[in-house]
Amino acid sequence: MALSFSVLKLRDFRLILFTRIFGMMALQAQAVIVGWQIYSITKDPFMLGLTGLVEAVPAILSALFAGHLVDNGRPHKIFLIAMGVLTLNILMMLTFTGGFVSLGDNHTIILIFTGIFISGMARSYIMPASFSLLPQIVSRNRLPSASAWMSSGFQLAAISGPAIAGIIYGGYGAKAAWMIPAVLIFLAFTMLLLLSSKPRKYRSRQVREPALQSIIGGWKFILGNRLLLSVMALDMFAVLFGGAVAILPAYADQILKTGSEGLGALRAAPALGSIITALFLALNPFRKLRATVLLAAIAGFGFCMIGFGLSKVFWFSMLMLALSGSFDSISMVMRSTLMQLLTPDAMRGRVSSVNSMFVISSNEIGAFESGLAAKFMGIAPSIIFGGVCTLIVVTVTYLISPKLKQTVVKADELI
Repeated sequence: MALSFSVLKLRDFRLILFTRIFGMMALQAQAVIVGWQIYSITKDPFMLGLTGLVEAVPAILSALFAGHLVDNGRPHKIFLIAMGVLTLNILMMLTFTGGFVSLGDNHTIILIFTGIFISGMARSYIMPASFSLLPQIVSRNRLPSASAWMSSGFQLAAISGPAIAGIIYGGYGAKAAWMIPAVLIFLAFTMLLLLSSKPRKYRSRQVREPALQSIIGGWKFILGNRLLLSVMALDMFAVLFGGAVAILPAYADQILKTGSEGLGALRAAPALGSIITALFLALNPFRKLRATVLLAAIAGFGFCMIGFGLSKVFWFSMLMLALSGSFDSISMVMRSTLMQLLTPDAMRGRVSSVNSMFVISSNEIGAFESGLAAKFMGIAPSIIFGGVCTLIVVTVTYLISPKLKQTVVKADELI
């Protein structure tokens, strides 16, 4: 237990943790505001899904180069620049889509999608930079606990960001709501500036490697480590079909008949379940990482999404989303811990960038899939269909990957 709390005594870890919390709160609040604004203007669930695609395209296209840049440069500097871009981007959206400058609906939609595109590009640099910095702040024997605390921070942001943004939007409108992510992203940028000199000056390698050679080397490492590749792919395909966050504005409006306040609560529900689980895992870090636990957690996520799609009652919908977040948290902590323990320092940026491509594919492209399915199948049937697809992915993986389901990784042997 002492080991689990001791990581919080590290000043730089606290700063990187709060950078994650404030930054993700800002982005989660932005997602709620953007979703409600787009749906209020268009009343089209497909447009909600399109936001995911617009964010995913630049993120995926930038990811491999971002990993190369992080491994051949200073991760802190790259992290700081990316956070600066996000700060300026949110200020732009506050000014033009928040109502400080009056625009028509068409121009507002264009600026929103422009902001989403910029946000996706900036985030592709943040993930590998933060992944590379963490082991320079936290010793390897504390990485399982640190990963769980970072996951807890992420989920805390996912709870509070949407809830606050939804309440402010419902009570005071877009202008006041956009102030929330603007203040939060500035706080995240400030926390990152305060890191000590060691992580600020850190380089994983002193000799630069050509970009193409560096990128190919990263892919070779991933493809040669079947455990990491299998875990990333399983999570990607399961969440790609099973996620329903993007169409929550339409679900809140048409199924549950609630407003932006209800939408904020629905967006926060998965994170509520997730943070409880992540905090438990932070205090009780994994000593053995079993693939069967990962498969069971993803299957539980699929069942929850089916229950959510069948629900027409607000409290039961909240319960299903909270449970889905709990199962997803187990998957997230296991995946991030394995990545940190199995990746050498010189490869961290590129491995994280490849993982970001999997994560973006499952989340943002999954959002596009959700919007497309909702348009042609209807909102509730598309959610149920996604949950069933998740169960199919887990079942097929279990049947065709006997080595994966037998895998047990002992953390103490890797540190």
